Amino acid sequence: MVIGDARTRILDAAEELFAGGGYEATPTAVIAKFAKVPKELIFDYFPRKIDVLVALVNERTHVEEDDREVDAVPGDPAGTLSRLGRVLPLRASPAMRRILFREADTHGSVKERLGRLNGELVRRARFALGLALPGARGDAARLEVAAATFAAILIYQENLCQLTGHQIDPDAVAELIAHSLV
Repeated sequence: MVIGDARTRILDAAEELFAGGGYEATPTAVIAKFAKVPKELIFDYFPRKIDVLVALVNERTHVEEDDREVDAVPGDPAGTLSRLGRVLPLRASPAMRRILFREADTHGSVKERLGRLNGELVRRARFALGLALPGARGDAARLEVAAATFAAILIYQENLCQLTGHQIDPDAVAELIAHSLV
């Protein structure tokens, strides 16, 4: 067995289990069994159970910071947001998104990471809207609210779908936000 392979299996198992039942309800013995590794091996990689959660959050959630990817068309904020939503490099599986929201209330590092992800998505959406609506630059507060709304939908869509059973169409959200700005 490759050493890195075991660590990945531990994180994969923890991701699935934490997303399903929560961090507190998941003993390390269950993670080990699910990952098919000896329980002691978990502690070789992660001295405490919380270190497993921290590693998951830090390694499996990420937003790349590259504004060159924004395909903004002046006068087309809906299309700009729709394109941004499709190419935005948000690296967080649906399971990781559930973990972020579930554990943010009780774990400071998770709350901090969720805040950074949200902040980066808001920044990217605000930047894209600024390019799409060059005349609206004087109305920074409205652009900020529009960007924050779009970012919230992108991050929270998996949770909303799980709660309501309805998938949110990011293109429809982009259209709604765009209409509120023009």
